Amino acid sequence: MKKPRIFITIHYLELGGAEASLIGLLQAIDYNKVDVDLFVHAHHGELMQMIPKEVNLLPEIKKYSVVEAPIATCVKRGFIDVALCRVIGKIKCMLYYKTHSEVADDDDYYLSHYTTWLLPKINPEVEYDLAISFLTPHKIVLDKVRAKKKVAWIHTDYQTLKVAKELALPVWSQYDKIISISKDITITFLNVFPSLSDKIVEVENILSSAFIRKRAELYDVDGEMSSSDLNLLSVGRYCHAKNYDNVPDIAKRIVGAGYGNLKWYIIGFGGDESLIRQKIAEAGMEDHVIMLGKKNNPYPYIKACDIYVQPSRYEGKSITVREAQILGKPVVITNYATANSQIQDGVDGVIAPMDNEGCAKSITNVIENKELQNNLEAYLSTHDYGNEAEVEKIYALI
Repeated sequence: MKKPRIFITIHYLELGGAEASLIGLLQAIDYNKVDVDLFVHAHHGELMQMIPKEVNLLPEIKKYSVVEAPIATCVKRGFIDVALCRVIGKIKCMLYYKTHSEVADDDDYYLSHYTTWLLPKINPEVEYDLAISFLTPHKIVLDKVRAKKKVAWIHTDYQTLKVAKELALPVWSQYDKIISISKDITITFLNVFPSLSDKIVEVENILSSAFIRKRAELYDVDGEMSSSDLNLLSVGRYCHAKNYDNVPDIAKRIVGAGYGNLKWYIIGFGGDESLIRQKIAEAGMEDHVIMLGKKNNPYPYIKACDIYVQPSRYEGKSITVREAQILGKPVVITNYATANSQIQDGVDGVIAPMDNEGCAKSITNVIENKELQNNLEAYLSTHDYGNEAEVEKIYALI
């Protein structure tokens, strides 16, 4: 009997929560049951090397590789048509913003609306049993892939990330199912798109505890993180959502509370790097907040830290928080809208106030409260946060 064939697409495989979630899914799939074709728009990113050997990685199509690149890069590589349509999309998006004050920061749907028609079909000779659009914009899988069933993934809080609803709703509506990573994400999505409630299927981000622990043991970081310091760690993109621009002020308050040996390390990359460095300088925290940049394997750093902190403005369901829990680390997250779906406050982590003063006090309390730290670590050591069985829900969609 011929195995079902699944198509999955994503922009690239840089270090990031959604990208790590996809790798977790690919590693959990039983390739005796299904075949998987993976289409990555641009073949770059540290996680490319983590694609399982059983996955059929489709060739890069040059026009797709510039869809998310800077417009100047489109021009430089000769894709003038893509650059022009992206400019038109940006102009239309700005005009929409002027008349819709609730829209704040998302233009994916406008850009895809004006560029997708330019793109070639993907593997057009194949009709897949299931096609998965793993990240927005989701219009590409609708228009460019042949499949009996199509599903799209939600990774973020749609009440926080405002969108152009009249463009987004028709796209979501054409999918057979919409995969949400948590109950809270489902609630916030349906608050924006209530008519789509019958399409939702909840599938948690898939993580392998054994894989993460094995990767954490590959090398030590003694040369970068001293055990004599108080080591805090955050991992994620340098972007508005992660709130790293407020870390220097939070760190300054903790240092002021008597913890001069504080070292707060941030692993990641992204457009806010210069802003974060500026805030570090303004706070005089150059010796206390250290930006480590990209790391192919962040797990040894998580293993070596004293407390893992996710100070985000908003999240879907942070994979790095779950990874830190798998490695037995006390975790502090801010009280973003979906925080309660991530942490049982005081049981397997701590939820801190969003404001800098409250966040600093909460972290300081964890530092000082050794009994709390011990209780958190004891709880984590007796619970398995791996969830490879979630992949069964994907098979059920075929």
